[in-house]
Amino acid sequence: MSDEPHAPTPAGCPHGRDPFKAAREAEGVQRMTAEGEEMPLVLRLQDVRRVCKDWKTFSNDDPLMIVPHSEEKVRDVRQLPIEIDPPQHTGYRKLVEPMFRRPQEPEYLAAMEALVAGHVDAALAAGETEAVRRFALPLQSRGLALLLGLPLAEAERWIGWGVHVYHDGEDEAGMIAKAREVDTYFAETFARSTDPDADDFFSHLNRVEHEGRPLTREEKQGFAHMAFAGGRDTVIGTVSGILGHLSEHPEALDFLRDDPARIVTATEEYVRWVSPLTAIARRCPAGAELPGGLGVSVPPGGRVGLCWPSANRDAAVFEAADEVVLDRAPNPHVGFGFGAHNCLGQHQARAIIRSLLAALCEKVERIERISAEPRLETESSFVRQVGWDELHVRWVPRHSSA
Repeated sequence: MSDEPHAPTPAGCPHGRDPFKAAREAEGVQRMTAEGEEMPLVLRLQDVRRVCKDWKTFSNDDPLMIVPHSEEKVRDVRQLPIEIDPPQHTGYRKLVEPMFRRPQEPEYLAAMEALVAGHVDAALAAGETEAVRRFALPLQSRGLALLLGLPLAEAERWIGWGVHVYHDGEDEAGMIAKAREVDTYFAETFARSTDPDADDFFSHLNRVEHEGRPLTREEKQGFAHMAFAGGRDTVIGTVSGILGHLSEHPEALDFLRDDPARIVTATEEYVRWVSPLTAIARRCPAGAELPGGLGVSVPPGGRVGLCWPSANRDAAVFEAADEVVLDRAPNPHVGFGFGAHNCLGQHQARAIIRSLLAALCEKVERIERISAEPRLETESSFVRQVGWDELHVRWVPRHSSA
């Protein structure tokens, strides 16, 4: 534990209130209603891990239902490889895993660092920025282009899709129209990605084989939906959450500058603290008793939710769980999931966050908050802040007289 003055996160900060705390400490589960059925959210970290590992009982093989609310109105294919279980999951994952491990390569990391530094330079030049749509969204989109081996200019179209690839404040008709636009984009991009020597995401999927055959249209579209939906709002939420925290805790940048090695631990801590995805759902084909002696039964065909932000605030595991402790170690968070279905994009997310923190330490003296509008997720049993709808900040460069 460091000697940094870790004050509890103020209530106005993103994720400052933990809506699952009382139920986690008292019962270990919290009920919510989704798709007309009541489902238990598993709240404690060790119980979440147990469910994650037991994919035979708690199955991901549930197309269009990977989150509590059905996505059937915005896609007609299962996301691959997440919406399927081993051993099929393993084969599908191997097809794309090398691409999603690119962020571990030094050449890639150098390119990411340059990309992020350019965004920070542009923000400093502007002086004031809206951090969600004018900073985090373009950064995530261009970072995704880098990951997928596509020209950065391709990201300009993705930026227009907004914070979430399926919905970004549209009514139902607008959401469906947007989903069709996204699906059409995928189909058209696959159709023109025919260069046998190209190593981008779409050309790769056109070329690879699964179980001795080319991928079907549905399979390719499923991979595309995973790549573009899986890390979009989560990375945007984490980046803007970091900027929100730094705008209220200017001492944090000084703390990181004092020891650059803290950027690694700070990255994990911000992922834990922000936890931008509230829950993943699992189906129980034969029914199940939840692990951990919770005394909760799930009926055959019923569903259970894995509540990542609750698990990541479990005071039985994390000391000062509601505080941002930038040198927290160990940090066994489940911000990237756990078990066979852990997040394919975790290396990309870490590369973006570490590059961002390094660039901020080098170039930015402090970030000042001008105004903020929280983004709230309202469900049957909780209201949770999941970031910001708007976050206006002022960037003060290092060595500035301001």
